[in-house]
Amino acid sequence: MILIDYSAIAIGNVVTQKLDPDENLIRHMILNSIRLYRKKFRKKYGEVVLAVDAGGNWRKEVFPQYKANRKTSRDSRPEYWAEVFRLIDMVKTEIEENFPYKVIKIHGCEADDIIGALCEHTQEFGQNEPVIIISADKDFAQLQKYSNIEQFSPITKRFIVEKDPHKNLFEHICKGDAGDGVPNILSPDDIFLTEGVRQSPMRKTRIDQLYQCRDLQIAMTSDEYRNYQRNKLMIDLSSTPDHLKQEIINSYVNGEVAKKGKIMNYFIKHRCKHLIEELGDFT
Repeated sequence: MILIDYSAIAIGNVVTQKLDPDENLIRHMILNSIRLYRKKFRKKYGEVVLAVDAGGNWRKEVFPQYKANRKTSRDSRPEYWAEVFRLIDMVKTEIEENFPYKVIKIHGCEADDIIGALCEHTQEFGQNEPVIIISADKDFAQLQKYSNIEQFSPITKRFIVEKDPHKNLFEHICKGDAGDGVPNILSPDDIFLTEGVRQSPMRKTRIDQLYQCRDLQIAMTSDEYRNYQRNKLMIDLSSTPDHLKQEIINSYVNGEVAKKGKIMNYFIKHRCKHLIEELGDFT
């Protein structure tokens, strides 16, 4: 399975190549990226599966501060980014309708949840196929706890290898994720929303000590343990609610894909001359 974080590769290309929100340009960029990853990895890992961010977010329901104060360069160009996202979503729909790839999009889930649930699904009896995750996001390093999971970065063009995924996840939980509004375990929920207040530093020696403990509830203060559970829920991909995991698996197992014969007509319709020349890489 070639698991592609669809929004990440699409937005990543727009940013790095400084693309204008041009329909033909963005369509070609997204499809050519998928083609290149499929050509490179198809023989070993199987077929492409696109994981797509959807509306709503279960994390915000249980932790309202999640991504609450996130500021990006997109904030200064709202009209530009609104058009970019419209085109990215349009191409996603075109792929669903014309390409033989499964596109998984579940309301309330991020692409991270989809990728995590599908990797977990491959651990079931008879499902242990090789999986490669196409994403630069190091949050996926935790999934290398499964022996059949690898990750390739579209940015560095190299594999991301995590020698100790269990400890990596533990450190991530303890440190939190400031980019997503998740404080470290020493800090309260609203620390990033309180002006002029900084987190208490989470030192590596303290994390190493905690990692060796068998009972965190004894080793931590009550506040630390409570915050550890908060962060685990936000960061550990195995914490995705079971009903959403099941919805993801059902969509993957039962979802239908378009017939391969539709691709040529699609390319002709949208005048994708250069992609027609590479048709075999898509099928």
